[in-house]
Amino acid sequence: MADDREIWKKISHGDAKAFDALYRENASRLQAFLRQIVGNLQAAEDIVQDTFTQIWNRPTGYDPERGALRAYVFGIARNRAAEWWRKQKPSESPIEETPGPNRTVLHSIVGDAFSRLPEDQRALLWLREVEGQSYVELAAILAIPVGTVRSRLFAAREALRKVWHSAP
Repeated sequence: MADDREIWKKISHGDAKAFDALYRENASRLQAFLRQIVGNLQAAEDIVQDTFTQIWNRPTGYDPERGALRAYVFGIARNRAAEWWRKQKPSESPIEETPGPNRTVLHSIVGDAFSRLPEDQRALLWLREVEGQSYVELAAILAIPVGTVRSRLFAAREALRKVWHSAP
């Protein structure tokens, strides 16, 4: 957390190199996370850019006492993704991308089961199981108590297990 404080201090003083380092360290992982939430690569890329633009333009929101800098970044992105979903018209669905020769996890059997979960459960499982966020970091990202994180994770894992076992 001491490193987070230093990086944030530099960013809030307009240090472009520190901001670039934060971006390079988190952008690809953040994009993969958002891709799982919005189901659209272009939208995920746009949300990543919006997230980092917000951080650069308003470098006052991070409080090191509340959690890791990465959790703060993912929390902003999650909120941006929720805004994106609210703006979608009911008849619009995210553009499905055609899988190429290098199929991703999303297009695998596990990815199919994962994609059948509600967005909030997908996001929680992705952050915990793929990104490796701690319960405390998840609580900060989702703005909920740690106990709630644990119970929601349990429910998400159970839902994934049910989807997996009901698959043909």
